[in-house]
Amino acid sequence: MNISVELTLTPLQDDFEPAIINFIRKLRASGLTIIENPLSTQVYGDYDAVMELLQNEIKEAFEFIDRGLLYMKIVKSDRSEYEPHF
Repeated sequence: MNISVELTLTPLQDDFEPAIINFIRKLRASGLTIIENPLSTQVYGDYDAVMELLQNEIKEAFEFIDRGLLYMKIVKSDRSEYEPHF
């Protein structure tokens, strides 16, 4: 089963950029389909592969910051090819 996950990591500290950059680089290195925009990062792929990656990388990201939020949306389908029709 394929899924699409949208992630927004928000460290609640002054020096927030290194944590976000490290998190995105780890996602990119996974071999899964990753699409980024200024507000979020999307991860696409097999449910088990995506969730295993996220379990490990979210834990590491949280260990890297003092306080923070991670917003996550999961869709049960691969939406990586989505284009609006309007």
